[in-house]
Amino acid sequence: MKIEGKVAIVTGGTGGLGWRICKKLSDYKMKIVMVHMDSTNDKADQYVAEIKKGGSDAVAIFADATTQEGIDAVLNATISNFGGVDALVLSAAFNQTVKFPELDKLTPELWDKIMKNNLTALFLAMRTIGPELKRRGNGRIVSISSQAAFNPSGSSIAYCVSKAGVVHLTHCMAVALAPEVLVNNVAPGFMEGTGTSAQLLPEFQEAARKAALIKKAVEKDDVADSVRHLIETDSITGQTLLVCGGRFFH
Repeated sequence: MKIEGKVAIVTGGTGGLGWRICKKLSDYKMKIVMVHMDSTNDKADQYVAEIKKGGSDAVAIFADATTQEGIDAVLNATISNFGGVDALVLSAAFNQTVKFPELDKLTPELWDKIMKNNLTALFLAMRTIGPELKRRGNGRIVSISSQAAFNPSGSSIAYCVSKAGVVHLTHCMAVALAPEVLVNNVAPGFMEGTGTSAQLLPEFQEAARKAALIKKAVEKDDVADSVRHLIETDSITGQTLLVCGGRFFH
């Protein structure tokens, strides 16, 4: 798909990775709907201004993308501003570190919150926006999971399970929305400067760097470029691309 002039919704658009994705897509002249939950609009407004200065267009939408009401508002605002949507990028997530053996600290309430943010919200967005993408006849969905989907280690059991769920959700929604919509997933390794990585213990961050074959954190721009590629593709669907510096093999 030629992406110049196309419209992309990006959830978590003001986050460390989400903003890199917005910037990367706008550099290729996609119009951006930046969905965020920041307490003020200052950061979002600054990012929108930067995109416009670069020659593309963008709007910032304050919405809770974990709710049906919030997703409906995002879709309606996108159609109102740009007439429709061509790509959906699901970058928003929630994380809280709980060591695996500390099961008493992984309360049902925390489990539900992680699942709601990292898995259920993605299904709601795909279920709501997918038909609009399908109606337009050439849509793309790219979700963001994690290398934690492939190994029972990480910030918490709930986080790993939620991200593993995203991988299979990708498979299932690729079937549900075929052939008009291609659905794929990017699974990054440890990245610095994201909301998720900020929740990790320092010793875990250092161990993650050392465990990768490249012996350093994954570059957010590489993840963003992988998202761009999966929006441009005309042949890939139902797949997960690991961008983890050789931490795991898939």
